[in-house]
Amino acid sequence: MKKFARYVSLNILGMLGISCYILADTYFIAQWLGADGIAALNLVIPVYSLINGLGLLFGIGGAAKYMIYRNCKENQQADKIFTHALYLCSLSGCFFILAGIFFPDQIVNLLGADENTFEMSRIYLKVLLLCSPLFILNQILLCFVRNDGSPERTMTAMLAGSFSNIILDYLFIFVLGLDMFGAVLATCFSPVISILILMPFFLKKQNHFHAVLTEINFQNIKNILLLGGSSFIAELSNGIVIFVWNILILEITGNTGVAAYAIVANVSLVVTCVWTGVAQGMQPLVSEAYAKQKSSIRYYRYACVTVISLFLLIYTIIFLLADPIAELFNKEQDAILQQYAAQGLRYYFTGAVFAGLNILTAMLLSATENPVQSNSISLLRGLLIMIPAAWILSELCNMTGIWLAYPVTELLTFVLSLFLTKKAVNFPEKVSSI
Repeated sequence: MKKFARYVSLNILGMLGISCYILADTYFIAQWLGADGIAALNLVIPVYSLINGLGLLFGIGGAAKYMIYRNCKENQQADKIFTHALYLCSLSGCFFILAGIFFPDQIVNLLGADENTFEMSRIYLKVLLLCSPLFILNQILLCFVRNDGSPERTMTAMLAGSFSNIILDYLFIFVLGLDMFGAVLATCFSPVISILILMPFFLKKQNHFHAVLTEINFQNIKNILLLGGSSFIAELSNGIVIFVWNILILEITGNTGVAAYAIVANVSLVVTCVWTGVAQGMQPLVSEAYAKQKSSIRYYRYACVTVISLFLLIYTIIFLLADPIAELFNKEQDAILQQYAAQGLRYYFTGAVFAGLNILTAMLLSATENPVQSNSISLLRGLLIMIPAAWILSELCNMTGIWLAYPVTELLTFVLSLFLTKKAVNFPEKVSSI
């Protein structure tokens, strides 16, 4: 329990730092550029989700396999896994840079920008794509350093990157008047600060993993992609869902509805960061126990209790403060925006507890080398149930249906995930007792 509390609490603090800068971005843009600025930001979030998802794919997948190799005393293989994660970072980074140079306008049009949001979305997207290798590399290093027994350093790196972004947001937007360019520039400095905080870990040779000269091994790439798949699918699905919901909402209410959804989505990112913090804190402990052929269910049980307890606190705050939260991002005091956002916060987050449990279950399965079941859970909650539910419920209940699609999806996925977990990990009586 002491070890679990250390890893999880430090990781939650680090992830909360990330969520703070996401909220700060939204708040500063709302105050400076209004509802159109929020809508423009929300249109670009799917691309950010893709970039961040790839970082998690290479980082969590590689770090999970690294942990298994290291506990099995296969240090050479552990180094090769880290090296292959860097190979994947370089390849994907080159792809995003080329997209940012040659296709920013086409991507913004595809994301659904109109004349009011096009230029702001284009500026944010282009800079984000050009700096994408930094985001991917930062996620890889955070995952490996955490699994190498240094959760305190990863927490410090995440917090430093996040709070520097908040300070730079204010400086670039309000002091220098750089508008949307200032917002994205501040965001791109965040992984740079984080990487600089991590560097002494390598310079002082405290790390047990190293980049080595090795030829590309497709089995190593396969291992990384399989074990990190659930995290990638979850993050990518989040971007796809935002894209689809933006399209559905534009048809129902236009940019005002998209701005309201942006408020809900950004608060949702904060809550998801908390759940991800619990899951990523649990992961190295589960992988270590699995490699040593010991039971990992105790860590899963602790994590489930943590998520349920935090949900009770989080939802109480959101339910009671939905109107003040919406007002923070409603510079123009738009009554319709206020109504949609406050209603969305109260309805949407009834499903947050099931989302947290689904994230934990997917991480448990990934950390114990059950990628098919883990990826299935992420696909169910991210795409296979969510998108049809949003479309059907929006047809029936308009914006109310949009908000209810999330809890319906997470509840159905949770029920299905219990069967997948029992079959894969083979602890039916323990899962049932949680």
